[in-house]
Amino acid sequence: MSETPLPFNGLGLNLGKLSRLSNAESRSLCAENPTGAKSGGARAVPELDENGNPTGASRELGLGWKVRPAVPVPAGQTIEIANVEGPGAIQSIWMTPTGINRHAILRIYWDGQDQPSVESPMCDFFASPFIGGSNYHFAQLTSLAVCVNPGNAYNCFWEMPFRKHCRMTVENIGLDDFRLYYQINYCLTEVPDDAAYFHAQFRRSQPVERGGVHTLLDGVKGQGHYVGTAMGWQVNHNGWWGEGEIKFYMDGDTDPALSDGKSVAGSTGFPTICGTGTEDYFLGSYNFENKATRQYQEFTGPYAGMPHVVRPDGVYQSNTRFALYRWHIMDPIRFKQDLKVTIQALGWKRHGRFHQSMDDISSVAFWYQTLPTAVFPPLPDAAGLEIV
Repeated sequence: MSETPLPFNGLGLNLGKLSRLSNAESRSLCAENPTGAKSGGARAVPELDENGNPTGASRELGLGWKVRPAVPVPAGQTIEIANVEGPGAIQSIWMTPTGINRHAILRIYWDGQDQPSVESPMCDFFASPFIGGSNYHFAQLTSLAVCVNPGNAYNCFWEMPFRKHCRMTVENIGLDDFRLYYQINYCLTEVPDDAAYFHAQFRRSQPVERGGVHTLLDGVKGQGHYVGTAMGWQVNHNGWWGEGEIKFYMDGDTDPALSDGKSVAGSTGFPTICGTGTEDYFLGSYNFENKATRQYQEFTGPYAGMPHVVRPDGVYQSNTRFALYRWHIMDPIRFKQDLKVTIQALGWKRHGRFHQSMDDISSVAFWYQTLPTAVFPPLPDAAGLEIV
């Protein structure tokens, strides 16, 4: 019996199936074809000045010659970059914005929902939180789900099926205009009944409260699976910072009180899945340290990495900062009813005791689930997102 071809390609695609034919129809959205329509690309014509003469870099070439490669995103405005009728699936996204990338907010809406299923500053969505500030720091990232390439190219390969509709927007919450170059590749195809919807949510603890934990995700209802974590971690103390455990509470894990009526560890309770330390969760060990150089060692891999370490310079660059990611591509965390995810901020102090750190932590949680999408907590404003 022959195997049915996959309706769309994704992270789980076996290269041995790449030659299989499919009835899916390939489409692509960009500034040169904003609707993704068949034969809809390269139709822009050069704008005219007050005398009726063509302007712009293609003024001598005309129709079909790179007339509109980018779109403006004015300060305080939201633009729509995808409005697609399904069924289908987003297969890859390439973006490169100008300006402060943390002020560019990416949102994705599935099947006509008013609530976005994806909401994140653009740089954080691509696991590059410290690229997004006014002090530009580039770091290469190469993984299966996300790549960040020179000079500032964001790439995403998360598979994003939808049945009825896909809408994608970019909001500029900053004070300055910026331009956005983008390419969204998708296909029109049947979507299997068991295909879930892609979600991503940003959160920030600035700082983590004393005695508390950083919550990556809470309030998720429905069946699904958790597939990834991207974090930006600013250490606000000396010494090692990564002893904290990540915890996954799922399908009715409760918050029982202790015998004295007090709640356990950050009012969180007992999880089904509990990690052993921050660097362990991100698939490192022993401080992410290169023993030869006695320095933090950046690394990127298919499933996990620490692509970026921002080091103090002794003057104005006073904090150490880390960009981290962990993709659960081979080991998705399945839940049937609900999900909550937290991580502790723990370091060391004298006499072998843990230090509860008040670090500045931002995160994006990635997961798939059935609809509807629960309402997300309010996104911080521009000041609340700023990296200083």
